[in-house]
Amino acid sequence: MSRPDQPSLSSLTSCLSDYDPHAMPVSQAQAIIHAFITPVGAIEKVALRSALDRVLAHDIISPIDVPAHDNSAMDGYAFHSADLRQDSDTILQVAGIAHAGRAYAGTAARGEAIRIMTGALMPAGLDTVIPQEFVQVPAGSPAGSITITIAAGAVQPGANRRLAGEDLKAGTPAIRQGRILRPADLGLLASLGIAEIPVRRRLRVAFFSTGDELRSVGEILEPGCVYDSNRYTLYGMLQRLGCDIIDMGVVGDDPQALETAFRSACENADAIITSGGVSVGDADHTKQMMAQLGDVAFWKIGMRPGRPLAFGRIASSGKQALFFGLPGNPVAVMVSFYFFAREALLQMMGAQAPALPLMRATAAVAIRKRPGRTEYQRGILSVSDGKWSVRPTAAQGSGILRSMAEANCMIVLAHEQTDVASGDQVEVILFDGLI
Repeated sequence: MSRPDQPSLSSLTSCLSDYDPHAMPVSQAQAIIHAFITPVGAIEKVALRSALDRVLAHDIISPIDVPAHDNSAMDGYAFHSADLRQDSDTILQVAGIAHAGRAYAGTAARGEAIRIMTGALMPAGLDTVIPQEFVQVPAGSPAGSITITIAAGAVQPGANRRLAGEDLKAGTPAIRQGRILRPADLGLLASLGIAEIPVRRRLRVAFFSTGDELRSVGEILEPGCVYDSNRYTLYGMLQRLGCDIIDMGVVGDDPQALETAFRSACENADAIITSGGVSVGDADHTKQMMAQLGDVAFWKIGMRPGRPLAFGRIASSGKQALFFGLPGNPVAVMVSFYFFAREALLQMMGAQAPALPLMRATAAVAIRKRPGRTEYQRGILSVSDGKWSVRPTAAQGSGILRSMAEANCMIVLAHEQTDVASGDQVEVILFDGLI
């Protein structure tokens, strides 16, 4: 059952004057899904090395200044900027050496410089560092009487000094909640001395394919049967999102078997994804079952590929799970996942989920497009003389998975877009980092 603070699909759609489940624009379906999602609240602490790709549960507030003290950005010589001459060379006496890792114990008088190493604390009162390659040191200078010569204009006052807290001030947010932690974030957290990180619990996602014609890899392929590829692409896509995955295999076109599978998935996962069984010809018993198990809508989306889509929330034995019923064709499964399920799952994780980034490229060939639906065509993006161009793969059928393997991007043709002429600008989404 839904919690009181969770909206129902009927309450969300009743506010839409143009709601039509048989002809729904992509943007409207995405908005309804976004409004329907409630993030999973469970939080756990993990060691820093285990936090990569996890979703940060709370803001991390810096306990220290970074850097903690003024220090040198260069190997060179530290000195008072007031000693710099503007119209002639500056000559300074070297009075000591400052090493990284320990404070310089002495002091420097006016007219003196301190040899300093990268990262070493700035000696008291000194504010400028000149790199060692920009000074002249007389050859054969005896120890204890080394002088350096700085040419006029060689360095500006305050140069090459890292100020305490210039990277991060104590008490300010270092990383905001909802971030999917990257390698650079681990380094930043380590620089703050933080060993354990609060993260959202991993999202548990159960998935299975439906259809009597499907066979798992390794089984004998009888006439009229096909190998189930959808579970493998779903597995890869869910793995990329960092989900805990429950692969429930293939479930035949039997209402009792389907209900058993749905109930088991619901009782063990936060979300359920199926492929097949939601098109016009085969959704009747699924609709009836979903009416008993929860709050599910069956939509026909104005898109290509991937028109049929079921979405909602189902419940069993006091537990509930988000449900995505994707089409059965292999390409349609991937497109529907990326443009509907992916962002919803990230939202459930409590992750920052910005829209997939679009870039613009020139169409290398003419592309046919019918207005009134969003099309996602598989494309091959290339660059020549610094200019990006894209062309569709030869075959665009929703069952031709090879075209997804050949492509390196998706050409996004908007709802009202008409035919594209060769040389026109189009929007693309790169597969790199996504697929």
